[in-house]
Amino acid sequence: MQFKLNFVLWIVVELLWFALQLVFIAVIYSHVDRIADWTKWEVVLLMGVSHLIQQIFTTFFFTNCAEFPEHVRTGKLDFLLLLPAPTRFLVSFYKIDLSGLINGMSALAVIAYAGIKLGLHPTWTQVAGFTTLVLIGALMHYVLLFMLVTISFWTVRAQGIIFAYYNLFNVARLPDSAFRGFYKVVFTYVLPMLLVANVPAKTLLERLESPFEMAIMAAVALVFLYLSSLFWKISLTRYTSASS
Repeated sequence: MQFKLNFVLWIVVELLWFALQLVFIAVIYSHVDRIADWTKWEVVLLMGVSHLIQQIFTTFFFTNCAEFPEHVRTGKLDFLLLLPAPTRFLVSFYKIDLSGLINGMSALAVIAYAGIKLGLHPTWTQVAGFTTLVLIGALMHYVLLFMLVTISFWTVRAQGIIFAYYNLFNVARLPDSAFRGFYKVVFTYVLPMLLVANVPAKTLLERLESPFEMAIMAAVALVFLYLSSLFWKISLTRYTSASS
């Protein structure tokens, strides 16, 4: 927030981008009644959930993951390794982007409005489950991107991979039932983008076929959390500092 105008402009840009996504959905639904078996306001709620998860991820993790390759390239990681705290924790929470929290409020407003349009009356149990799943979704984005940025120990720079991953957020905004076969398997288990927003949204919409979907999301998150820790330990053995 030290550059106030840039801080405000970034918030405006994110809000405009989110608004354009909603306009795109409005255009699509001016020609069709459903996407797979999802109605207009169900997809709007899904987009709100996806945007909320993205903003939580952006607030705490994205900037730090994006800057990690520069820590490796410039040798700044040397100083972090010397500090009396877990290095991964320091790398992951080095900065907090408060604009993400502000933009997250717009996502909550869209979720609430779509819920009113759909006549939803979620119970406290649903709200608690939804909140937990949203946090798990943000965690999944973090561990996936963190694994990718560890490639910088080999390539030095990894900006292309980082921003390519950021574009995959668009998949999370789509109904999972619109995918079939190979693509559904890939975006559910290999790059679990469909789980990130669909499962929390379906919890509010009461569209979960069974608690098994929630269990899959939690299991996949734990697996990737373990893999990210493994990648981190292996990658650190490659680090020789910028001065070596």
